[in-house]
Amino acid sequence: MRDSQPRQEIKASRLGSGGFFVLVVSGQGCPRHENGFEQAEEFEMEKKKKVTILEIGAMKQAGEKITMITAYDYPFAKVVDDAGIDIILVGDSVGTVIQGVPNTLPVTMDEMIYHTRMVARARERALVVFDLPFMSYQASLEQAKQNAGRALKEANAEAVKLEGGANMAETISAIVNIDIPVMGHIGLTPQSVHRLGGFKVQGKDEGTRKKLLEDARAVEEAGAFAVVLELVPAEVAKEITEMLSIPTIGIGAGIHCDGQVLVLHDLLGLYPARKLKMVKQYANLYEESRKAVEQFCKEVKEKKFPGPEHSF
Repeated sequence: MRDSQPRQEIKASRLGSGGFFVLVVSGQGCPRHENGFEQAEEFEMEKKKKVTILEIGAMKQAGEKITMITAYDYPFAKVVDDAGIDIILVGDSVGTVIQGVPNTLPVTMDEMIYHTRMVARARERALVVFDLPFMSYQASLEQAKQNAGRALKEANAEAVKLEGGANMAETISAIVNIDIPVMGHIGLTPQSVHRLGGFKVQGKDEGTRKKLLEDARAVEEAGAFAVVLELVPAEVAKEITEMLSIPTIGIGAGIHCDGQVLVLHDLLGLYPARKLKMVKQYANLYEESRKAVEQFCKEVKEKKFPGPEHSF
């Protein structure tokens, strides 16, 4: 028996390159829109445009701020990627943040690969950058190339970061020359904590300011696609940002950098005793987590959990 309902035709077409589609439903009984379509509904595809080093460079040219944050595992990487972060840095800060050691020096390549693999599985949009740990690139150019290659081949990272300025220019160049993107890192370089005498602001006097400018030029000339400026006076960071054609990403380096980075666990307030001037705490997950666990303990002790709704 033939269907007595009016026949309708459904078509879908892409509008531009932004992932948008128009769903057109036409036929008898379909109201017409002013633009001539019988019925149209626009929706955004869930798939997000992937961030690459080319987009990061273009953002500086367009004056669009770049966002970067650390992540060390699948769940948090999923959160920050879904939130729209541009770059996920799997930092060697995993040592102080996750492992509970006092600095980044004990972190190994194998540990970094382990954590980066988890992050890369969650990544859909963000650029994933692998932080080369202490003594994974300083011994020789061959060592640096081998470990940078492992970061991409074994951990599914898309770029590596290493610390140092003019002293590491040859290393940056060697890695870039085998087609592995490199992010530089100058100012306070945590792997040099003992030489620097602690975690201190760099570039406060004229001599260290000039050294920072030299380091920034060297990193760019070596082929880095971006550079982190850590604990640098705001005006010095502004001077460097205006001088370079590659993006600067600041942490404790003022508002003038092309982008900003924070350690995720600091941003979320997971370490209430860790008070850092350059950090803005956007949540207090330590307190919320503690309360949730306390409530669980209370309900178990009082025989309130599990209830009938949690049982089979």
